[in-house]
Amino acid sequence: MRILSCLFEQHNLLLVLLAAAICVVGSLVTARLYLKTRRTRGGPRAAWLFMGAVAGGATIWCTHFVAMLAYQPGVETTYAPVLTGLSLLVAMLGCVAAFVVGAGRWKRAPEAGGLTFGVTVSAMHYTGMAAFTADAVVNWSPAYVVASVVAAVVGGALAFRVADRSHDVKGLAWTTVSLVLTIVALHFTGMGGVTVQPLAPLPGQLNGEDAAALLAVGVAAVGFLLLGTALASHALEEQTQIVSRNRLKSLIEGAVDGMVVESDGRVSMANAAFLELCGGKADEVIGASVDRWIEDAEAMAGGELVQSRLIALEGASVPVEVAVRAEVDPTEGRAVRIFAVRDLRSRLAQERRIAHLARNDALTGLPNRASFLEKLSRVAATAGDAPFALMAIDLDRFKEVNDLYGHAVGDQLLAHVSAQMSAALQEGEFIARLGGDEFVALIPGATRETAQESAERLRDAIVTPIRIDHADIQCGASIGVALWPLDAQDAAVLANNADLAMYRAKGSLTTDVCFYEEEMDEAVRRRRRITLGMREALEQNLFELHYQVQTAVETGEVTGYEALLRWRQSDGSFISPADFIPLAEETGMILPIGEWVLRQACAEAARWPEPHRIAVNLSPVQLSNVDLPRLVHQILIESGLAPSRLELEITETAMISDMERTTHVLRQLKLLGVSVAMDDFGTGYSSLSTLRAFPFDKIKLDRTFMSELDGGPQSAAIIRAVLALGESLDIPILAEGVETIEQLEFLRAQGCDEAQGYLLGRPSRDAEAPADTRPRAANAA
Repeated sequence: MRILSCLFEQHNLLLVLLAAAICVVGSLVTARLYLKTRRTRGGPRAAWLFMGAVAGGATIWCTHFVAMLAYQPGVETTYAPVLTGLSLLVAMLGCVAAFVVGAGRWKRAPEAGGLTFGVTVSAMHYTGMAAFTADAVVNWSPAYVVASVVAAVVGGALAFRVADRSHDVKGLAWTTVSLVLTIVALHFTGMGGVTVQPLAPLPGQLNGEDAAALLAVGVAAVGFLLLGTALASHALEEQTQIVSRNRLKSLIEGAVDGMVVESDGRVSMANAAFLELCGGKADEVIGASVDRWIEDAEAMAGGELVQSRLIALEGASVPVEVAVRAEVDPTEGRAVRIFAVRDLRSRLAQERRIAHLARNDALTGLPNRASFLEKLSRVAATAGDAPFALMAIDLDRFKEVNDLYGHAVGDQLLAHVSAQMSAALQEGEFIARLGGDEFVALIPGATRETAQESAERLRDAIVTPIRIDHADIQCGASIGVALWPLDAQDAAVLANNADLAMYRAKGSLTTDVCFYEEEMDEAVRRRRRITLGMREALEQNLFELHYQVQTAVETGEVTGYEALLRWRQSDGSFISPADFIPLAEETGMILPIGEWVLRQACAEAARWPEPHRIAVNLSPVQLSNVDLPRLVHQILIESGLAPSRLELEITETAMISDMERTTHVLRQLKLLGVSVAMDDFGTGYSSLSTLRAFPFDKIKLDRTFMSELDGGPQSAAIIRAVLALGESLDIPILAEGVETIEQLEFLRAQGCDEAQGYLLGRPSRDAEAPADTRPRAANAA
């Protein structure tokens, strides 16, 4: 009641309304400048802080002194100039402190800033009241003073807290109201506690009219300052908005992805990439709802990365990835959302291509090995007793096409064969390329008869020629067939059985389609046992060398021995070299086995009492090894065998497989001092060209000519021709396979140099010549 009495009885209501208007306008400006200060970082923040301090201080000061002009205590009043000016300085510096504290990033910064503002309003009010002088005694009510300060502090904290949560016009209005209530509550609560008791006037003081006029001039000046601050803040805000908008526009235009800025539910800005995605122009996109372009955009929260669809202008749906970020526009204080929209069409197409390549062959487009294994497992798991056929298909003569025409043509042939087989497939049938020239096919519901028909259908498709560079190119096929569940009830076993059948077909001269038979398993198991056994034999020293004598045909004198490899079993029997040597060459075991033979033969020959020559066979695999000369040299040094006593035998096949490399290796061996003989002469493809390519030290005539000597005149004629060839080339001839006296007499009559065979001596473990060798040769003579 006392406050209301003071307001209505001791104040000029017109001036009070003016003070209230100044307070509202100034608080609005102050609130906006505080929000700018709080939300801005960098250079513009200092400008907002300065103008906020000026506006806030001027608002507090003008409100106070216009209200004081309205105050009518019944006596003349004046104001001390220094304290009056000091009160304005207190108000402005206090607002600086309040803005700085309130704009901090710590949790209770807004409340602390509000408390500082309340203290500032209180300090300005009571500094201004200290400047108040009158011909009277001024009494203060402590309770009202305390109440006014409490009201200012609480109101300030509330105002700054409201401002912290303000992001729109409504929040700005509530902040303004809170600031007005803070200032008004402080002033009129404080003035309600003032009692003025008149006294006689003092000489020399300003009278009331002079003081009021002077104060009015000051208030007007500060009011103009407030107005200027408002205008300056508006100009700075406009400039900041332009700079900020241009900066944001520059940022989003520089982005590769589509960028959209949404404000108040509408598109306010979009870059060229987004316009291109939408297929529209800027005036068609800006102003429209974001939901018009991006599905479920309204439901997207800040910080999310979601896949959605963009609806283009013509209605086309584009898969996109959308990143959303919620921000507050620092220039307008409004909540905005920034959408980054990435076109997923290229990425999804690439992912589809990668997925396709992971399951399909890149060259032919057929399913690959992984797809086949998955298909086979699925079919086998669901088939039960329902029959189906698995076919393993290997192209014949494909390597020759590659070697003759090049890999590019080979690739074209593979693509052609794949297309032909695909076209020949019937409903439910499946074909895949495992790699190289290997294919597989699954034929559902197949019996032996229908599987045979399907295999022939695929074979006919494969052999269809393709014309490339004026040449008709084609290849054949070897097809192995395994039937489910007749041949296997496990997918892996079925695939293995189909492979076995395919290898049988590949080795067959009469058919190119073979069905799996149980005997194939036994052959494979035997091959596997032999392969494993060779490793054990080498490690456990189960191999041994036998020696077969070589003699001069004319005199019967021993000229040397051939080292023959034998593999003794635990029961005393031997595995034929014809069974394990080819496997050793296929698996690469021939290299360590061949080294063992060479090392053992040289070591044993070096201990013989007579310096006979030792002949050792070399595999084509060994001959292709460029380190062979170094190995031979090392073994000769370690064994102490004279190089002239070592004779290395090679076949024509080993020569023609890689003539240049083989010739180079043989020349290095010759430089070591060892001799080189051609073994099995007459059974190769180009004997004469081979003899011309390298100066052999001996020719060994294949045993088949001796075995057929009695069968007709052709063999005798061939032997005479070879002996004549050797004589003309000055190369000694050794005939293998001599088993009868008649054969030996024929060789002697034709002038053959050496002979080897059962007639002269069987292979023996003993490193020396058998005791009956020389007598047999002599008796034969």
